[in-house]
Amino acid sequence: MGIHLALRRYTRKPRLNVLFLLACVACLLVACGGTSSNAASNNTQNAASCDKQTGFTLYSAIGYDSDAAKAFQKQTGIHVKLVDDSTGNLLAKISAERNNPQWDVAWFDGNVTMQTLDDQGYLLKWNSPNINNYTTQGMSNVPSDHAYYPTGLTAAGAIVYNTKHIPAAGLPKDWQDLTKPEYKNLLAENDPAFSGPAYPFISGVSQVMGGEDQGKQFFQQLKANGDKIFQTNDPTLNSVETGAREFAIVQDSAYYAAKKAGQPLGIIYPTSGVTSLPSEIGIAANSRHSACAQQFVNWIISSAGQTVAINHDPTDGDTYFVEIIKGVTPIVSRQTDGINFVTLDVPKWASVENELKQWFHDNIVRQ
Repeated sequence: MGIHLALRRYTRKPRLNVLFLLACVACLLVACGGTSSNAASNNTQNAASCDKQTGFTLYSAIGYDSDAAKAFQKQTGIHVKLVDDSTGNLLAKISAERNNPQWDVAWFDGNVTMQTLDDQGYLLKWNSPNINNYTTQGMSNVPSDHAYYPTGLTAAGAIVYNTKHIPAAGLPKDWQDLTKPEYKNLLAENDPAFSGPAYPFISGVSQVMGGEDQGKQFFQQLKANGDKIFQTNDPTLNSVETGAREFAIVQDSAYYAAKKAGQPLGIIYPTSGVTSLPSEIGIAANSRHSACAQQFVNWIISSAGQTVAINHDPTDGDTYFVEIIKGVTPIVSRQTDGINFVTLDVPKWASVENELKQWFHDNIVRQ
């Protein structure tokens, strides 16, 4: 609003060593010690079976998670223990906890990463009674097994530039333009080992270009043209704000926050399409507090929960999401029209996530 997490998640959070993180994620994606099956909810766990004092634990990389946790606790009396970190770090924790999960709810950007957790049996399949709250666009992002639910929408990657430092070559219009010699040493982007939006962007561009092989060729061309890799949105965007780089590929919500803060930035949505990136929320299959957890998810995808999200700090990028719950009007301004959103083939890209991230690390980040 981020594997993120984050949009987003900027550099204020400590990072794990990248090789250790990749090892943890690899362990997770091959179901290392994962749950043996998905527990299916029959929705008999109601408010009466939720121990409000014990509550539940929320692992989150969403900017307004603290606002949401506090508001939910105040409105319902259900205690929320919030663990706020980057998506990558949270997934490493989920992997390390394996069959003894200390989390009940996971909330971060990226349906591909959430689908990977689902495929490995980490998520509860259940039917939220609030599913009819979704707009048509929102419903298009709800998985058929209801193992996780979208809470907002952004573009995983768009091209941001400094309006005071437009190069002689002018502005690119599409992704392939960035491989041209006139854009050499001008581009920066995020590392998917740390940034939640980065892998959806990589897979989305690959999908637009025809497949995984074509995507790999594109990123090799960018690397040969001097592409610089930073961990997350914040340092990537900062490289453009300071003039160290002319263009950055970041989650579009990060741009809107920086623009709101007064940075001289512009944004380009490539004509061939940008990846639709839902923020997703799911419950642990082995959650010991699933009744309380379900109440929280139901609240998040209601007007009550969404009202808290849209009233979050306008200097935080996660506030700038496209609303997918009916009857909620955002209080911040962002572009919603004229964007060619591409919906990912989620099962396909989830099945190759570990392999493609490892390839990106070995061939783009380390080279």
